[in-house]
Amino acid sequence: MIGKTRRKRMRFVAAVLATGSLFATALPAQAETGVSSSEIKLGITLPLTGAASPGYNKIGDAMNAYFKYVNDNGGVYGRKITLIQKNDEYSPQLSIAKTNELILKDKVFALVGPLGTANFTAVHKSVGLARRGVPSLFLNTGFSGFANKKAYPTSFTILPSYAMEAKIASQFLKENFAGKKLGLVYQNDEFGIDALGAFKAAGVKFDVSIPYTSGTQSAATAQTWVSQLAAGGAQVVVFFGVTSATAPLLAVAAGAKYAPQWILGSVGSDPLTLRALGVPVAVLNGALTLSGNPSPNDTSDEYVKFFQEINTKYNKAAFDDYVLQGMNLGLMTVQALRAAGQNLTRKGLIRAMETKGSTFASVAYSPLGYSKTSNVGHTGYYMAVMDATGDRKPYGGSVVVYTTDSGSGPVVKSTFKRPALPAKGLPTNS
Repeated sequence: MIGKTRRKRMRFVAAVLATGSLFATALPAQAETGVSSSEIKLGITLPLTGAASPGYNKIGDAMNAYFKYVNDNGGVYGRKITLIQKNDEYSPQLSIAKTNELILKDKVFALVGPLGTANFTAVHKSVGLARRGVPSLFLNTGFSGFANKKAYPTSFTILPSYAMEAKIASQFLKENFAGKKLGLVYQNDEFGIDALGAFKAAGVKFDVSIPYTSGTQSAATAQTWVSQLAAGGAQVVVFFGVTSATAPLLAVAAGAKYAPQWILGSVGSDPLTLRALGVPVAVLNGALTLSGNPSPNDTSDEYVKFFQEINTKYNKAAFDDYVLQGMNLGLMTVQALRAAGQNLTRKGLIRAMETKGSTFASVAYSPLGYSKTSNVGHTGYYMAVMDATGDRKPYGGSVVVYTTDSGSGPVVKSTFKRPALPAKGLPTNS
């Protein structure tokens, strides 16, 4: 027989356990890092100051301007987006430190638009983004190595790879400049080397090839580049570097009256930024460049017109390629957050990118490659030419987009039709 005292004690314990179980089921699930009922915190690292800052220092503010517009129109399922920007000065070590701050101190939900090939390579390894399960959306770099889904399971690129760009440029060179002496100036890290490998694979041989170390670009180094290009007789010069390196190269070449046919990579060719850095419009006239987006001056384009309106109200920066790209990153981010659903989790965001990302609206003309097996963003470029006003126009008069992969796949003319801008620029993902 169990004593009365013992029976009472057992009934009391059972009651306490039952009550505790009741409270446990009533409590909400623990919120995801960086997400509350009213806010989503996102983070970005980029060079707000330093040698590589011209142009790039506008991207975060442009993204934020679009987020402010979305916040003023109800946010994402009622949550407002907060974007935290960190200045890494285009330094991998600073980028590591600032990314750690974003994740450990600011406790952001995800990274969006982190900039720089060498920077993100260092960050991914040192910070352990994959191990921590931190989504890194729309990497602002075209390094083809980031397409390795196994190595970068939580990361998604936005730009076509530098290898894709070089393959498309290679075909253009063969079709239009056969027999000409070719020169190449490239940033000597994963950025430029990625392109270099694709040029070699395509069978394009450069008569003059000049690598430069990131951060060393200046009028003095440009003097050396121009001397080497001129001495080698380069008639067509391809440039793969950032805008702060393009500008002294073009300016010094103009001063030396060295005028090859310039083919500028997509990264360092924004006309407005080049002009702000002292490059005369006359020097830009006739320069060719690979482009993914329409000209930021093309107000006949519905995306450009809308983003200009957002910029006027929320940002007030000089509208150029960098502002256009930043606005588009904001649009893409909101679509990804909405696609992840109201119960926002990091795993859900990654799943949304894999299953719905290829359908997102974007200002760029080429298709998106996101899938369960691919974290690749846009996949192609068209050739553009700068005119006497410094504006960028489609080469040949109309946009002809070519797409390819980062490997041995062919370069093909695209038949892709870009999705329309969502009504009022506010994605519904319907």
